[in-house]
Amino acid sequence: MSVTLLDVSRLVDRLINRQLPTGVDRVGLEYVRHYGGRARAVLSERGFSSVLSQQNSARVFDILLQQDFAAKFAAQKLIVNAACRMLRRHNFPGGILLHTSHSGIERSRYLRTMRQRGIQPVILVHDLIPLTHAEYCRPLVDRAHQQRIHATLTYARGVITNSQATLDSLQGAARSANLPLPGSVVAHLASGVTPRPLTPRPLPEPYFVMLGTIEPRKNHWLILHVWRRLVEQLGASAPKLVVIGRRGWECENVIDMLERCQSLKGVVLEEAHCSDEQLHAYLQHAQALLFPSFVEGYGMPLAEALALKVPVLASDLDVFHEIADDIPDYLDPLDGPGWLARIQDYARPDSPERAAQSTRIERFREPTWAEHFGRVDRFLETLR
Repeated sequence: MSVTLLDVSRLVDRLINRQLPTGVDRVGLEYVRHYGGRARAVLSERGFSSVLSQQNSARVFDILLQQDFAAKFAAQKLIVNAACRMLRRHNFPGGILLHTSHSGIERSRYLRTMRQRGIQPVILVHDLIPLTHAEYCRPLVDRAHQQRIHATLTYARGVITNSQATLDSLQGAARSANLPLPGSVVAHLASGVTPRPLTPRPLPEPYFVMLGTIEPRKNHWLILHVWRRLVEQLGASAPKLVVIGRRGWECENVIDMLERCQSLKGVVLEEAHCSDEQLHAYLQHAQALLFPSFVEGYGMPLAEALALKVPVLASDLDVFHEIADDIPDYLDPLDGPGWLARIQDYARPDSPERAAQSTRIERFREPTWAEHFGRVDRFLETLR
């Protein structure tokens, strides 16, 4: 039976730096959970890679699943061990490499060398946003992502995408580069929030939640201006806004609003380091999740909220319709007055629009990891 390899370089790096998992990391951890018992770990750096022994693979998988920050030095020791082995070439004919993070494949040497070792790379593509909407990303990220996508199209044996919308974008990139699209499968991602019993309200007042890294495409800027208008109109009766997520890049105007806008003090609450338990509590009791993004490859917070029966106000994006059909209330991400009016309605205890969505939520079919890996496993069998 051919060996399965899991690239965990990004997961190990973030754990060593004591960084909480992002959405991409949560997906990677689910792959460790599903395949770890029968897989070998791969660590890569600057295009060079090393396959860990079965014993060291089991150790690193356990550290990652426990998110054991205390095991930092053990993880560093594994990295040193891997670095010493990087120039040793071990072939794995028919092996499958599962790479779920985008990180590292911008160096084509990595995937090219894997193919030379008899290993078939299978890449999970989360989005092509740096190529389609470079204005929302850090400088030079578009160039690096173009290299990742071209390496994927050139060397990958297969591609997994989180949505049909992402696959459509990848097909467009393949046409533009005049490169063939490898075999592919669409496998929706499950919610990243583990269901828990109903918890006490974290805030006594009505409140809304925004969930995700603070970055330009998430459109925090619009919502903060909406909240300033709410405070002007309603004063102390204005609902609160909980912004959950770390501060990212190119977001100085949002940070200025959070730190210096006096009318938002005590009304907008920033939770940069929110545990899963706190996140679950905030979502459970929210009037709605606000998701005003300009573009998304998937949108895991939408699935997380609807799985908890929490209403969602979302941008009118194709990928959101793919995941949630007509259940959320959709708005144009530039329609400030529309967001203001809908938030005012949803803040009321007798909101008819919120009640209507709560009824629609009952038919939401939550994606599951069992379904995701069922599709992926069947796809991998066609490649073996």
